[in-house]
Amino acid sequence: MAASQPLYERIEKQLRRRLEAAADGDPFPSESRLAQEFGVSRMTARAALVRLERDGLLERVPGRGSFVRQAAAARPVGTLLSFHDQALAAGRTPRSRVLEAGVRPASPQETAALYPDSGPRPASVVAIGRVRIFDDLPVAIEHATFPASLDALLTADLETGSLHQTLRRLGLQPTLGSSVLTARTADDDASELDVAPTTPMLVETRSIVDQHGNPLEYTISSYVAHRYALKVDFSVAARGRSSHTPDSAPATAPRRGEPTAR
Repeated sequence: MAASQPLYERIEKQLRRRLEAAADGDPFPSESRLAQEFGVSRMTARAALVRLERDGLLERVPGRGSFVRQAAAARPVGTLLSFHDQALAAGRTPRSRVLEAGVRPASPQETAALYPDSGPRPASVVAIGRVRIFDDLPVAIEHATFPASLDALLTADLETGSLHQTLRRLGLQPTLGSSVLTARTADDDASELDVAPTTPMLVETRSIVDQHGNPLEYTISSYVAHRYALKVDFSVAARGRSSHTPDSAPATAPRRGEPTAR
């Protein structure tokens, strides 16, 4: 006879049904309240919550409690789609909290991306740092830089507007891009994102050019991993085909037309 299902799994199933009817951001009972409700120990209640948190359906915010989270916002990586437009398409309200806005000296990486023909000459950039927010949920820390000639961006609505819309009004069309994806933990950004310092972050470093092929933007965006996802469509290489043959792109080649969170 098959072993009976563990008690914590039965509780977990009930909680999953409860979560299906809940809205994003709704408060969720604590371990102690669930233990009391189901007449079990806190250890059993904790075990019932583990996979819900792992699947991103619940989030514990230190000092505040647990909250319902819908599936992470997924962005297709082969399409140029702004953070602002993605939020609206998902029925969310996009806004930002400004951390930095001004003209400053460029880092070596920013110089290489935005002024590739400048050589060792020092350069300046328009730097705009923001916390990107869906409704009231902080999703990412974004550090965007542009050529210094685009200082008109500093007069744009950086809290509720779209920088890409401002670029288009200036006659510049974000057209093609490439990205490199890495990972880190939240660390010093934890308080801005309302997460623990050890929270996993997905980091996207991207460069975008305009309709003339000129460098337009160099941005590093760090997304809270359980709040934001990247959807990748890919083809499977034919069996036996070498990655060095002319008709096969390297597995690590960046995708063109990369979307950006603007």
